[in-house]
Amino acid sequence: MPVLTRDEAQTRAQFLDVHRYTIDLDLTTGDETFDSRTAIRFTARAAGDTFVELKPATLRSVTLDGQPLDPETLDGNRLALKGLTAGEHELRIDAAMRYSRTGEGMHRFTDPSDGETYLYTQLFMEDVQRVFAAFDQPDLKSVFEITVTAPEGWTVLANGITTDHGQGRWTAAPTPLISTYLVAVAAGPWHSVRTEHAGLPFAIHCRQSLAPYLDADAEEILDITRACYDRYHEKFEEPYPFDSYDQAFVPEFNAGAMENPGLVTFRDDFIYRSAVTDTERQTRAMVIAHEMAHMWFGDLVTLRWWDDIWLNESFAEYMGYQTLTEATRFTDTWTDFGIVRKAWGYDADQRPSTHPVAPDPDAVPDTASAMLNFDGISYAKGASALRQLVTWLGEKDFLTGINLHFARHRFGNATLADFIDSLAEATDRDVHSWAEAWLRTTGVDTLTPAVAESDGSWRLDITQDGSRPHRIAVGAYDRDPVEGGRLVLRERFEIDVPSGEPTTARPGRRPALVVLNDGDLSYAKVRLDEDSAEPALRSLSGIPDPLTRAVVWNCLRDMVRDGELEPTAYLETARAHLPAESDLAVVQGVLAFAGTQIADRYLTPGARPAALALLTDLTRDLIRRTEDGRDPGLRLTAVRHFIDSASQPNALRDWLGSGSVPGGPDLDPELRWRILARLAVLGATDENEIAAELDRDPSATGQEGAARCRASLPTPEAKTAAWSRLFDSDDLSNYLFTATAQGFWRPEQTDLLRDYVPRFYPSAVAVAARRGPAIAEAAGRYAFPVHAVDAEALGLGEDFLRDTEMIPALRRKLVDQLDDLRRALAIREAVPLSG
Repeated sequence: MPVLTRDEAQTRAQFLDVHRYTIDLDLTTGDETFDSRTAIRFTARAAGDTFVELKPATLRSVTLDGQPLDPETLDGNRLALKGLTAGEHELRIDAAMRYSRTGEGMHRFTDPSDGETYLYTQLFMEDVQRVFAAFDQPDLKSVFEITVTAPEGWTVLANGITTDHGQGRWTAAPTPLISTYLVAVAAGPWHSVRTEHAGLPFAIHCRQSLAPYLDADAEEILDITRACYDRYHEKFEEPYPFDSYDQAFVPEFNAGAMENPGLVTFRDDFIYRSAVTDTERQTRAMVIAHEMAHMWFGDLVTLRWWDDIWLNESFAEYMGYQTLTEATRFTDTWTDFGIVRKAWGYDADQRPSTHPVAPDPDAVPDTASAMLNFDGISYAKGASALRQLVTWLGEKDFLTGINLHFARHRFGNATLADFIDSLAEATDRDVHSWAEAWLRTTGVDTLTPAVAESDGSWRLDITQDGSRPHRIAVGAYDRDPVEGGRLVLRERFEIDVPSGEPTTARPGRRPALVVLNDGDLSYAKVRLDEDSAEPALRSLSGIPDPLTRAVVWNCLRDMVRDGELEPTAYLETARAHLPAESDLAVVQGVLAFAGTQIADRYLTPGARPAALALLTDLTRDLIRRTEDGRDPGLRLTAVRHFIDSASQPNALRDWLGSGSVPGGPDLDPELRWRILARLAVLGATDENEIAAELDRDPSATGQEGAARCRASLPTPEAKTAAWSRLFDSDDLSNYLFTATAQGFWRPEQTDLLRDYVPRFYPSAVAVAARRGPAIAEAAGRYAFPVHAVDAEALGLGEDFLRDTEMIPALRRKLVDQLDDLRRALAIREAVPLSG
């Protein structure tokens, strides 16, 4: 089917003014399709032709101004509207539409716990066409009136307040002007917790089987929601623009959440059935704050075309972390951002697929190319750029510009140029030049310090590989004279890079450690000077501030990825310092990189057992350290990573048999499935035990756990069956596809899986073509043979990528995966001692 081009969208936006959609959805017509009847009132500004989009199972009838049109003229997803006269028109379309199992369009899910069915929409980019007919582009905003017929006993949620008229008939209050992709409906026997805040109805919803877990966390979720709402009203002059605020936690959701005005949808993994760490609670809170920020930036003011998606995501990402820090108990959110989210941005920005935060409009010629930019650059790098902008501009001027932007473009559309113009009016700084340097360029700058000492003073010079201006803090640290393993802050001072001026001598002897970008206010890789390297490696856990420690850990991570530090040196540093680390985000970030990247990819198979042994010893020490029960989050993190790095089944088998880790915690469903998956990898369980565990936990996450375990079994029969479920059948939902793919490729099973490596590429292309972008992304991300790290696998992938047509979503994932594979090979070659 054709994708919408930017030129087509511009032409249609000049031609049409869309006033109102009246949509009637009947969700009672069966398990495969639902009925969709749409009336669109619009004005043609001149005589001419255009088209409307839809992807029906059956197109029953079309009328334009009361005259029937031939449904057979539907070409792919486009229905031509020819010979329009200037003036008002009404288009009516009656169709049957297919339910989705991939999280796109109208997703249908039946809960295996109780047999209840739930439906929700995800209409981003082009998926509104799967639910109702539309002039589907973000700058044709309209009012939407929605009526839904649902099974009796269900609740229907939508962008506006919904009213139950009996016999399953529901109406939603008309929306203000919003874009087509922001329309939302969710229907099912939801469990709801309702309240009121600031005169508006607030509510949270989940499926019935998760009700006890939502109720346990309801006050925390609502407290975060209220705190963020109030803080945004302190920052923004424009009040919240919609009539209610519902948050629905929905099953099998592809993203973290979606900013539908008045009805935010979240993946229901955020309703915790098992124990979680406080960092995970913080992540949930950040997503709540992120999505609420979108109500202003994204919903009230919306991008004109998809080249400006960063305006939505970077702003919400920055505001989510900053507002959480200011308004809630989660006051160290930037540490988690620095060690987790920022690494996502750095990695994306060093691949061939990198792009500017704000790409040139010509680089986003259609919706297929736009979809590829939902990555670490549009989120993490963009948020980092905004944080640097606030540091350089000052928050007062930044917010003045933001509020001017909202006032100018409320319920309309805007571009990067509009945004920068609003900021420029709020300050005398050259915001346009800043935007060119930061938003229109690619790649990561690297800042390298050189420290010289003479005559009782020291001097810092910085070499910059890159061209962006940076306003950074420099931390100067001395050894603690009492505790030799600790460092104390002597001073922290701000400088501009490049400075344009000679460096100034600073009094005293040179510090033991000099940290560039202390506080992590800019976006750049940093290095250590020659004399700082030893104190950093020896005293990392003795640095007083967790955000500074995160900056140093990121420095070491980048050095490993750039072939400048042996992977084993990173592991040894983790072994030395994580037992004393107090920040959970740092522990989680370091262990994740050590396990999934260093042990599983950067080290040769011969060196991997020693790496796993080190991680096992390290996590065992963390488990011992937390026996007093004072840090359950750290203990849970250590237990998880102990399971993942175990090379022998004995301890895991003992835990599973007793139902508890000695000294706690008791094994909840997440830990039981995690242990069983590791036992499956090690060949220490079988189908009978997996089936018994599924009988114990028949929930949706239990089904995913069983799929992951079955695909992990080290037998030819298990791999054949898993492969067939992934690529020979289209029966798996998006979540079950992902779980099966996650279990399939295991570094311990290289010989067993060798023949599947060349089979992956044609199979992935075929399933992506059949099932669309969501499954294509899952296949490229989770079903890719990441542990086949050798020149033959790289050459095979490069040849296939060069010679084969495939949908853009899959091509982008393969480009990134092959570049990561290329880097892993380079690391092995650069550091032969690693194995």
